[in-house]
Amino acid sequence: MALIKSISGIRGTIGGRQGENLTPVDIVMFTAAFGQWVRKDSGKEKVKIVTGRDARQSGKMIANIVNATLQAMGIDIIDIGLASTPTVEIAVQGTGADGGIIITASHNPEQWNALKLLNRKGEFLSESDGKEVINISQKNDFVFADSKSAGSITRDETWAERHTDLIMNLKLVDSKVIASAGFKVVVDCINSVGSMIIPGLLKKLGVREYILINEVPDGKFSHNPEPLPENLIQLSEKVKTTGADVGFAVDPDVDRLAIVCENGEMFGEEYTLVAVADYVLSHTPGNTVSNMSSTRALRDVTLKYGGKHFTSAVGEVNVIEEMKEREAVVGGEGNGGVIYPELHYGRDALVGIALFLTHLASQKTTCSELRKRYPDYFLVKTKIAREKDFNIEKIRKVAKDIFPDSSTDERDGILVESNEGWVHARTSNTEPIIRVYAEAKSPGKAAELAEKMASIVKNV
Repeated sequence: MALIKSISGIRGTIGGRQGENLTPVDIVMFTAAFGQWVRKDSGKEKVKIVTGRDARQSGKMIANIVNATLQAMGIDIIDIGLASTPTVEIAVQGTGADGGIIITASHNPEQWNALKLLNRKGEFLSESDGKEVINISQKNDFVFADSKSAGSITRDETWAERHTDLIMNLKLVDSKVIASAGFKVVVDCINSVGSMIIPGLLKKLGVREYILINEVPDGKFSHNPEPLPENLIQLSEKVKTTGADVGFAVDPDVDRLAIVCENGEMFGEEYTLVAVADYVLSHTPGNTVSNMSSTRALRDVTLKYGGKHFTSAVGEVNVIEEMKEREAVVGGEGNGGVIYPELHYGRDALVGIALFLTHLASQKTTCSELRKRYPDYFLVKTKIAREKDFNIEKIRKVAKDIFPDSSTDERDGILVESNEGWVHARTSNTEPIIRVYAEAKSPGKAAELAEKMASIVKNV
């Protein structure tokens, strides 16, 4: 059982003791703190916040607590109901709201839930703003409105349609070329809001036929909700047995996208962004950004089009800040998170689907053949249980001794990189673990790098 406060919001397992898990008391405190921060950030006394949630079983209960707390603070609410994370982000922009709260634990198992916090731009809070909200919550000094000044609630479930319409209006999304390809698509909706928005998008895109699996949005996840290869066996089999052209898997809040080829093989979650960037850059050359733990294949594709590739610390807000600074035309994270600024600054599996299908159709090839066009890197991902006294400084010191001929980057944990590959150890923002990622041009070398770093972490 755990409660994690980070740049990704407040996240925890449901039930248990206050301060140790995500309990109603913690939800009220954190929501009230965010409400106070929004009022201060906007400079207005009367503010408006958008709320939405994924289909987790605890979601409705938490939404009721969040909305009631905001009302009690005199804040007006636009509740868009069951919605993807990128849809809530777009709704904050579209309604001119002063902030947003998304009730979702993203890829975490169903016993988890979380509050993801958005500023008035519909973007995740910066690290400094997130820390300020946490500090406000810890002071436990809240002022609530009297009965005459309570906030209002407006229900508006039109934003899924508006979201997909905005995607269809993008210059690089071509429904005609997609329709001409006659695609058959399978989608693993992982029993959440993907099943409520993806079908409408596929119809608008001109997909000939689509098949949904795990489509009932009841929050009873049929498998581990993180869209990793070991969790997508059912999707792989369905693509093969139905003769589909491609399979898509999303996480419960639809900000990550994994792809399965027509032969049932994984396209590779790291290569979702690579393929989309290839298409975007072929029409709008420019710079790209990905986090430090993402494949360097994006760098290779970017250089091919004359652009520059930059990295950031892990975390969507960090990637977005770097994208703005570098004026990147596309970016994201290697976990299947595509960020396309022409639509909005946020990871969005829906725009990923639209751009990927346009790319695949325009290339007039199969998904597996398209994957072969990109550089082959092998990435190993390891998780290590985190102790409370985790000593990152000592790990950094030992790593520099173990990898003396490598360059280092300490923006987020410790990353060491050489001509042979790179390895990155960092504390997770979303789980009580240490992540160790390594990438090289051979699986053996990647495994060796990961094992070396994992040994350092365990020994320290």
